[in-house]
Amino acid sequence: MDRIENLDCLLNKQKELEHTMDIRKANHDNTEYRELLICGGTGCVSSQSLKLLENLNEEIRNHGLENSARASITGCFGFCEKGPIVKVFPEDVFYVGVKPEDASNIVSTHLVQGRRVERLLYEEPTLKKKVHTQHEMEFYKKQERIALRNCGLINPELIEEYIANRGYEALGRCLLEMSPKDVIHIIKTAGLRGRGGGGFPTGLKWEYASKQNSDVKYVVCNADEGDPGAFMDRSILEGDPHSVIEAMVINGYAIGANKGYVYIRAEYPLAIKRLKNALKQARQVGLLGKDIMNTGFSFDIEIKYGAGAFVCGEETALIHSIEGGRGEPTTKPPFPAESGLWGKPTSVNNVETFSNVPAIIINGASWYNKFGSHTSKGTKVFALAGKINNVGLVEVPMGITLREIIYDIGGGIKDGKQLKAVQTGGPSGGCITADQLDVEIDYESLYSIGSMMGSGGMIVIDEDNCIVDIAKFYLEFTVEESCGKCTPCRVGNKRLYEMLTKITEGKGTEEDLEAMRNLAETIKLTSLCGLGQTAPNPVLSTMKYFYDEYLAHVRDKKCPAGVCQALLQYHISEDKCIGCTKCARVCPVSCISGKVKEVHVIDQELCIKCGACFEACPVNAISKG
Repeated sequence: MDRIENLDCLLNKQKELEHTMDIRKANHDNTEYRELLICGGTGCVSSQSLKLLENLNEEIRNHGLENSARASITGCFGFCEKGPIVKVFPEDVFYVGVKPEDASNIVSTHLVQGRRVERLLYEEPTLKKKVHTQHEMEFYKKQERIALRNCGLINPELIEEYIANRGYEALGRCLLEMSPKDVIHIIKTAGLRGRGGGGFPTGLKWEYASKQNSDVKYVVCNADEGDPGAFMDRSILEGDPHSVIEAMVINGYAIGANKGYVYIRAEYPLAIKRLKNALKQARQVGLLGKDIMNTGFSFDIEIKYGAGAFVCGEETALIHSIEGGRGEPTTKPPFPAESGLWGKPTSVNNVETFSNVPAIIINGASWYNKFGSHTSKGTKVFALAGKINNVGLVEVPMGITLREIIYDIGGGIKDGKQLKAVQTGGPSGGCITADQLDVEIDYESLYSIGSMMGSGGMIVIDEDNCIVDIAKFYLEFTVEESCGKCTPCRVGNKRLYEMLTKITEGKGTEEDLEAMRNLAETIKLTSLCGLGQTAPNPVLSTMKYFYDEYLAHVRDKKCPAGVCQALLQYHISEDKCIGCTKCARVCPVSCISGKVKEVHVIDQELCIKCGACFEACPVNAISKG
C-alpha cells in the first residue's frame, strides 16, 4: 500500500476517530463505552504508569469488557504533583496518585459497578472535599491549553488520533488554500512571539527568512531544553509530537525550505522515541517527505542529538553543533534567518513556539489575540516547581498575575511557609519578590522588574531558602555550562561565583558586594552571547531586592535562612535539653559535653557544623542559626 492509499484509509476512519474525540471531550453521553487515559509523561512513567496501563487492560480483558472499554496512554496532564493520573471518559472522572495495584479496583468498581473509587479522587483543599472531574479542580480553572491542547487528550503514539482532533488540517489549509505570504501574515497578525526566552516575533523571523534569495533554506526546531527545573518542551514532544512536525512543515512552506532538523538533547529518551515514531507515521501517510498532499511541496525532518550543553540552546551554538562543530555562539548579525545552517537562511524556533502554529492557522489570528496582554499574545507554558503545593506543568494566558499562578493554580506555599521569591527564566532570569505578585506575566513586565520569561521555568522560593545561596546555585550552573569562548563569560562569571562562595563562607566584605555588582554589569555588557549576557541576572536581581540578606552575610556573618553551613551555629536550649546524650554520641568531633540527665553544651570552636546533633535530638532542643 503506497502512502496516498495509507492517507485515504486514515481519512476514511475520520468519523469513527472523531466520535472517540467527542467521548474524550465529554461531549458525548454514551456511557456504554469508556475510555481510560493514563498519563504517559516521563514523571508518571517513572512512577510505573505503563505498568498501570498494562494492568488496566488486563483487568478489562478479565472482566470481558474488551468491546466496551479500553485504556491507553496520553500526554502529560500537568498535575505532576499527583501523578500517575487516570482519566475516565465520558464521565470526565479524574483519578490521582494511581498505583498499578489500583487497576483492579478501578475496573471492578468504576467500569463494572458504575461507582467512583472515592479514595483515588482528588481532595480540593479550598473545598475540603473530593472532586470528581478535572474542570472542578482549582489547578485547571485558570489555565488555557493551546500548546498543550492535545496532551491528556490523544495517544501521542497514534497519528490517527492526532488527525481526529484536527491534526494536519492546518497544513492542508496552508498547502491547498494559502500562499506562503498568507501563512506568514496570519502568524504575524496573531502576535506569536518566540517561547524560547527571547520573545522575538515569530512572523517577522519567518518573513525575513522568506525574503532571502537562496537555493537552500532550513527549518530548525530547538528542543535543547536545559534550564534547571524546566520540562515544557519535553512534555510537548512526549504528548503531542505531531503538532511540532506539522508546524515545521508549515514553516518550511512559508519560507521556501525543504529540510528541517529537530535538535534535541539525548537525555530525553521518551521524547525521542515518540518523535521518531511520529516522523515515521507522517512519512507513511505522505504528510512528510516528497510531494506532500500532491501539492508538489516536499519537506522532510531529521533528528540531531545534543550532548546536554546548555549553551547549545543559543541558536548559533545550536547551528554549529548540528554542523558537527563545537557548540559555540557567534556574534550577530548576520542572524540565522540570513546566514544560518551551512551558511544558508535558517528559521530557528523552539518546541512551544511551533506547537502554537497549527492552532493559529485553524482558528485564526483574531482568536489567538483574545488570549494574552497588549504586547504578549497567547498563552505561556510554565514548569511550576520548588516550594509549591501543586508542582506541575501549567499553561496560562499571558497577562495573568504571579499571585494567581502561585496561589490559585499552585495552591500556595508548602507547609504554610512564607513566600520569599519566585525565580523565573532559570539561570538567565531573576527573582520576583512577594511584593511584586500582582505584576502581569508577560515579556515586558518581567523585564521591567529585572527578570525574564525565559523558556518557562518558575521556581518558588520560601523563607527557608537563602537568597545568596540561590544566586550561587544558578551561577555555578552557568559557569559549568559556559562554552569558554569569550573572556567575560569564561573568567568573569568564575570570579563572580568565587565572590559568592566567599560570602556564603563568612569571609565576604561590603567592598565585595560593590565589586560584585560592578563585575556583573560588565559581564552583561561585554559577553558574546545570551548565556553570558544574562548569567549575572540572578545576582543583580537578588542584590536589588534582598540586599539586607547579603549584608547579614558580610556584616553579621549570619545566614538568616540558616542554609549557609559555614555561618551556622548550633545551640542547645537549657529549657528543652533532657540530657539523653544522643547529640554527644553522634558528634564526629566530640565537641558536645554534659553528663546524663544534665544540660549539654556545644563548644563552638570545635564544632564543624555538620548538623548531626540537630538531626539526632529527640526533643528538638537544638536550634541552628
